[in-house]
Parts: sequence; C-alpha cells; structure tokens
Amino acid sequence: QVQLVESGGDSVHPGGSLRLSCVASGSIFVIYAWGWYRQAPGKQRELVAAFTSGGSTKYADFVKGRFTISRDDAKNTAYLQMNSLKPEDTAVYYCNAGVVSGNPPAPYDYWGQGTQVTVSS
Repeated sequence: QVQLVESGGDSVHPGGSLRLSCVASGSIFVIYAWGWYRQAPGKQRELVAAFTSGGSTKYADFVKGRFTISRDDAKNTAYLQMNSLKPEDTAVYYCNAGVVSGNPPAPYDYWGQGTQVTVSS
C-alpha cells in the first residue's frame, strides 16, 4: 500500500505564489509518473501538470508559464510551484502517482486527499 500526502495549500491574494508538495510513502519500488490535478466546486477534476511515464512534462494551457512541476526521486516527492495565481485557480489540488508497488510488484495508481488553494482579494 502507498499513501500520498499533499501539503502547501493556503489562501493567497491574486498574483501570489504557493508551492505544493506531495510525499509518497509505503511499499514503493519506483514512481514512474506524477500528476497534479485540481477540482473547483461544481466542476470536473482536471489535469494541471504531470510527469509522464516517459519522463516528459505536460501542462494544461491555463497554467503554462505560471506553474512548474518538479520531483525529488530520492524523497519520493513531487512539487507544484504556482506563481501569478488567479482567482480562477481556486480549487482543491490533488496529487496523483503511478507507482510500482506490492508483492509481486505491479503498477498502481494512487491519489492524495487534496489540499485547498484559495485565491482571492
């Protein structure tokens, strides 16, 4: 079993910055993919940024140039640096990881519990 724990959500003014973290723990052989998603009230969950299984990054158009995803494999941690935040970025942000875990090892998809980001003046 693998657990993902997000942190770093907060309330900020427009134009502000936040850095979200997601730490994975448990029976981990390798984390082959990371993703950050968000869900605003009344809306579907949407992809924000991700490291694909091939190692490349992809971003939603609405965050390009403002958000940056990064990872520290030694710490089993992913980050989302969010700059120039806008009120429309307000949402619960979820971490997702593709992890080879278990016995025998197999790929599984895990989600964190979410962290609230609120952008308002």
